[in-house]
Amino acid sequence: MNTVEPIARALLYEGYVLYPYRADALKNRYRWTLGGLVPRDHGEPWFLQAECLVRGDADARLSVSLRFLRPVGRAGIDWQEAVEESFTVPDVPLVGQVSQPVRWSYRAGHDEPPVTAAVEYSAAEVADGLYRVRVRVENVTAIEDGASRADAMLRSLASAHVVLGVRGGQFVSLTDPPDDLKALAADCRNVGVWPVLVGDPGRCDTVLASPIILEDFPRVAPESPGDFFDATEIDEMLALRIRTLTDDEKRQMATLDPRTRALLERVEGLSDAGLARLHGAARSPRPGDRVRLRSSGRADAFDLLLTGKTAIVASVETDFEGKTYVTVTVDDDPGRDLGTTGMPGHRFFFRPDEVELL
Repeated sequence: MNTVEPIARALLYEGYVLYPYRADALKNRYRWTLGGLVPRDHGEPWFLQAECLVRGDADARLSVSLRFLRPVGRAGIDWQEAVEESFTVPDVPLVGQVSQPVRWSYRAGHDEPPVTAAVEYSAAEVADGLYRVRVRVENVTAIEDGASRADAMLRSLASAHVVLGVRGGQFVSLTDPPDDLKALAADCRNVGVWPVLVGDPGRCDTVLASPIILEDFPRVAPESPGDFFDATEIDEMLALRIRTLTDDEKRQMATLDPRTRALLERVEGLSDAGLARLHGAARSPRPGDRVRLRSSGRADAFDLLLTGKTAIVASVETDFEGKTYVTVTVDDDPGRDLGTTGMPGHRFFFRPDEVELL
């Protein structure tokens, strides 16, 4: 979860408050549309569904987690803040739940209007040792007929997303499934979210079903100084925009809520060197770069054996179809010097997105 948490939090607060960071800005008065689930029959999305494939045996166990923000009103101002909510079922038998959907209910909120979520889980065997897992989340909060959109928003599951974990098994990538599983992957039906692999690429034991389409094993840029509530934007641009706010706008931002005040203080305290780091960074590997191998394929045993190991890029190659590959020599290979001369067995080919620059 150490690698999953930064991604999940970035999604949780995506769009929480946007430039120019004022309560009177229209886009900050009508929020919670990204991944938001309102009570049923209120004219907006009220459920999400995540389906993915997982390999496992009779001993495999899953965890099912729902995370969302619960909007709360603020007295004396047309503004909504948010409380983080989460609900986890930690030990769900994979095989024991085949074709037997189970349903849990979670009630959030005490002082403010409560919201009620229903989480349904089921699994079906689609091949030997391969299961299609389904998680459906519904906003089943009771709300009076004719309620306003503002009332519905206060009873919504904002930025709702699901995290699935497996012990004793592995999830299959829906973005880049093996050739023999492409048809089964295409049959998975996802509504409002898209499941991607997250965490350790060597384990494939965690899936994040996100309202934003991500690549497998997404990472927060190491240069990022912190959350801007707009993870799909460029940190440098957002930092510069905050610095151009007037003193009056900054005072409004500081009094909006603690999260926007912390954002302002972080940007105001950013050094020139810290700002310069946001200007850009090389992500494409070059000869001589140190990398960590993050194989996403299962072509042969080396895809499993080498994942997670550190290596040196020996060259960047292009094949006859125009596809680019990097060749690497592995640090703990006793015959690494043979790989630098191009000898087979000690030089390995990876796609650029399968190596992480160190």
